[in-house]
Amino acid sequence: MTTDKSLESRGTLELTLAMVLSGTLGIFVVESGASPFNVVFFRSLFGAVALGAYALARGYFTDHGFTPKKLALAALGGAFIVFNWAFLFKAYEATSISLATVVYHTQPFYVVLLGALLFRERITAARFGWLAVAFAGLMLVSGVSPADPGSLEGLGFALLAALFYAISTVITKRVRGVRPHLVALVQVLVGIPLLLPFADFAAASGLGSGWAWLVGLGLIHTGLMYVLMYAAYQKLPTAKIAVLAFTYPAVAMVADWAVYGHHIGLVQALGVPLIVLASLKVSFAKSPRTAVGSPAPTGPTTPAPVPAAPSRR
Repeated sequence: MTTDKSLESRGTLELTLAMVLSGTLGIFVVESGASPFNVVFFRSLFGAVALGAYALARGYFTDHGFTPKKLALAALGGAFIVFNWAFLFKAYEATSISLATVVYHTQPFYVVLLGALLFRERITAARFGWLAVAFAGLMLVSGVSPADPGSLEGLGFALLAALFYAISTVITKRVRGVRPHLVALVQVLVGIPLLLPFADFAAASGLGSGWAWLVGLGLIHTGLMYVLMYAAYQKLPTAKIAVLAFTYPAVAMVADWAVYGHHIGLVQALGVPLIVLASLKVSFAKSPRTAVGSPAPTGPTTPAPVPAAPSRR
């Protein structure tokens, strides 16, 4: 009989592997040679094939749990997810993978702010303080100045991607009683028609070996990675998920240095632990009570490159 400890060990291995795969995502994007919108379009296309095949093989389409409202919410969350990818990939173009990835991990703070704005959740003094710490860390990590427009642009794209991720998280958490694999499938399916007007098929036809990287993004970084993440969530406590999630930026920074020779400076490095610590503190904190009549944002987390602290486990 499988013990809780062995299940948690298996979940740890699954999530660690998923986060390692996440850390190599930027390499696949850059090496594909495709524009950000082409990358997202084909990631959605190949990812839909991978997730659809997995869901069909596991019989998830039977008793799927979708209602018209849940399907609409999943699709709306998907719209923000695919544009979140597009802005993140544009950040890779404008600046380094390392910088874009670290800045992108301000996602949990947007979720907290959106919760206060939309659901009237109270932001405690402690959470407000950790938001200030994260902001200080962000300023150190960015290490940009008006004389460096490329880094400023990359910083802006990464922050916008994080905001879109947070909005999708808030929306998709309203989808209850549906397997996250199916929610993810709906979201990548939405990306196909949504990104179609932005796709440049003439440019894509000349990618050559870049197609292998695009297929990898769909099959590995969307299909396999999500399957591993969702399997792990069922076996691990939220606190451990939040800690393991930071394997992603760590691997991304190492990969960026190993492949492209990019690394952050000493002053920027001082900001990384501030963002990590603040994110963990915000993730671990108990959610304050919402105002009377306001729904609490619970349910499955939105599928994205990496969740900060998913509620499903």
